[in-house]
Amino acid sequence: MLSTITSGAVYGIHSCMIQVEVDVSQGLPCFQIVGLPGSAVREARERVKVALKNVGVRLPPMCININLSPADLPKSGTMFDLPVAIGIMIALSCLPQESVQNTLLLGELGLSGELKPVRGVLPIVQEASGHGVRRCLLPSENAWEGRLAGTMESVGVRNLKEAIAYLRGEKAGEETIDPAASYDYSAALQREYEESRLDFADINGQECLKRAAEVAAAGFHHLLIVGPPGTGKTMLAKRLPTILPPLSLEESLEVSKIYSISGLLQQTHSLKTQRPYLSPHHTITGQALAGGGKIPTPGIISLAHRGVLFLDEMTEFKRETLDILRQPLEDKQVQIARSSGTYVYPADFMLVGAMNPCPCGYYPDQSRCRCTPYEVRRYLGRISGPVLDRLDICVEAAPMDFQDLAEHREQETSARIRERVMAAREIQKARFGEGTIRFNGDMGAGEAERFCRLGRQEKSFMEQMYRSMRLSARGYHKILKVARTIADLAGSERIREIHLAEAVCYRRTEQKYQA
Repeated sequence: MLSTITSGAVYGIHSCMIQVEVDVSQGLPCFQIVGLPGSAVREARERVKVALKNVGVRLPPMCININLSPADLPKSGTMFDLPVAIGIMIALSCLPQESVQNTLLLGELGLSGELKPVRGVLPIVQEASGHGVRRCLLPSENAWEGRLAGTMESVGVRNLKEAIAYLRGEKAGEETIDPAASYDYSAALQREYEESRLDFADINGQECLKRAAEVAAAGFHHLLIVGPPGTGKTMLAKRLPTILPPLSLEESLEVSKIYSISGLLQQTHSLKTQRPYLSPHHTITGQALAGGGKIPTPGIISLAHRGVLFLDEMTEFKRETLDILRQPLEDKQVQIARSSGTYVYPADFMLVGAMNPCPCGYYPDQSRCRCTPYEVRRYLGRISGPVLDRLDICVEAAPMDFQDLAEHREQETSARIRERVMAAREIQKARFGEGTIRFNGDMGAGEAERFCRLGRQEKSFMEQMYRSMRLSARGYHKILKVARTIADLAGSERIREIHLAEAVCYRRTEQKYQA
């Protein structure tokens, strides 16, 4: 008898519906799986046979053939264990085929019949809902993830025995989550902000640094902070997500899909409501940063999608590792080519770097710095010019004054700064509409020319700056985009010379530290 079960698999950030076709017939006893199965899928034969035996189902000595369709796509992972086991039971007439109609099945089986959680449930459930599937049968630890899609009934079961009982219409302790009980995203977002312990009010002084961070947050611009040790570079970077605009529901689902594929969403049991913040160590490999492997998985830059990627001690990273960032910073995505196909992961992140100005950290303070000019140039040269050219804002973190530390003056909170950032974001939303561009930092050269028009006086100013600073075309457009954000924060419809002057200051600081 032939049976068909609906399941799914993840390819890059996208997912595909997989039909698990099971045929049990007379012939030499065998158990084979076809359809480009990976090693973990082929090993499902042993897991399924033992799990069925341990829940009281004995397989007859027959020929069992399983096809994973479409057969030309490679299959990996352990999520096909449950659909294979249920498919065999239907083929043996232990369950009716109608019991799995419009039902998605995913889950890994233990030898005792226990169901274990799997990765990538969220994107698969979202894809299945578009194919008319109205119910998903999942391991109990993944049931909440099926609910996040909000379009189908999510049923969580602890073991194979409960799954069989549920499909027979018996009550066996399964957990059912109805799609009507939708996920309260607003409440989760508010809870995240209330539980956050980081606040800009913790930072004393450094007004120029905080201003640059506000401009960067309002336009989602890349930021480089240069300064001696102990000036608050890392402290400020950790608090940047608290002033960024909150993730919209659409963005939250997009980010949560990446974390689901990586198996990291199970740690929170909810959608990602705050923008991600990742700070990898400088010893990170290129593959860990960009993603990869035989079966490619998202890297750090994809996990930072729609959030902040902070590179502390940026000059300590290998130069070839930093150069990996060049293409994602331009294209907002990472492409990983393998013999099985090309995998594309989103990588639209805000890059924030922190570095010392020299090996000892105190250049150009000649009273403390003992580095030679050659050592300074060599140290700064660890970051390539093309990477520096992609950073919109560069700001110096000045040494702290004693009065800033001792007087304990009341500082602006993250909530107040975020209000100004959100107001600037609303201006950008009205300007760009519902297209692919969401922030000023997303604009390309064409959009910068269109939305950053200058008056006669401003054009004359920029011509002088272009020639005196020897700007590249990219550098010129970066200044326009930053000036557009500064104007939005000031509530100005036009970009004025004072806005351009502030944006130019951020560029001059960068040129000061170029090798």
